[in-house]
Amino acid sequence: MKLNMNINDISQTALLTLQCHAADAESQSPILNDKSAVETLNTLKTELIHEDKELHKKLFHSKLKKSLVTHIALRAKQYDHYITEFIKSHPNVTVVNIGCGLDNRYDRVNNGTIQFFDIDLPDIMSIKSQLIPETDNYFQLSQSVFDMDWIEKINTEHVMLVAEGVFMYCKEQDVRCLFSALKTKLNNPHIVFEVFSSKWLKGWKQKLMNFKLRKQLKFEKGAAYQFGIKDSDEIENWSENFKLLEDWSYFDVIKPNSSDFLRKIQWTVYYVIK
Repeated sequence: MKLNMNINDISQTALLTLQCHAADAESQSPILNDKSAVETLNTLKTELIHEDKELHKKLFHSKLKKSLVTHIALRAKQYDHYITEFIKSHPNVTVVNIGCGLDNRYDRVNNGTIQFFDIDLPDIMSIKSQLIPETDNYFQLSQSVFDMDWIEKINTEHVMLVAEGVFMYCKEQDVRCLFSALKTKLNNPHIVFEVFSSKWLKGWKQKLMNFKLRKQLKFEKGAAYQFGIKDSDEIENWSENFKLLEDWSYFDVIKPNSSDFLRKIQWTVYYVIK
């Protein structure tokens, strides 16, 4: 197998998520326990040592912080939980995994009757298509989520969309346009997505966050946070059709009753679009 590992700065963030899933699976007390992440990472390791030694060094010669692995694993587990709970009420649900990266979420939530769509940029999907093949009810869309024609390819009823670690890298206007299209073309879709505090997108807080992204997480300059909100219900101001159902932070698990200052730096919101 020869993989094209020429991926852009934002797409490289998917490799960190994969690393965290694999590290969790190999730990003594796994949270997500995604064994397929270990297999995928080992395949990439073999490819990169021959094709891209710099990226190989960046990925496999830096130690992951345990807190980061825990955060990423808890987040993925919670998103899986939202999907499986929705499936209980709608067994024939269509799931759209926005910015899917190299995660094999389909295997973790598949009940045998759902339709599942992974969507991500072509550089990532060209790799994923060789590692995880499509099936009769698992489909891969190689395009930006903001190229709205993909919406025409899915069923309009009982749709759940998840966007884990995606929208904060995007422009607010693009996210608004996506939500507007979902409202117009789908029937009461549910969407779970990660958000970032707009307070941390200016001044010294933004500088601190950029330092963390570059120095601690080894992200390139192109992987910068652009979009944030003040509170969980802010998206409701975009349209009377957007309704907040709940929010979640990994602090709810590791440190219950934490203040909003901790909970709402980077957290998850769950909306229904009516």
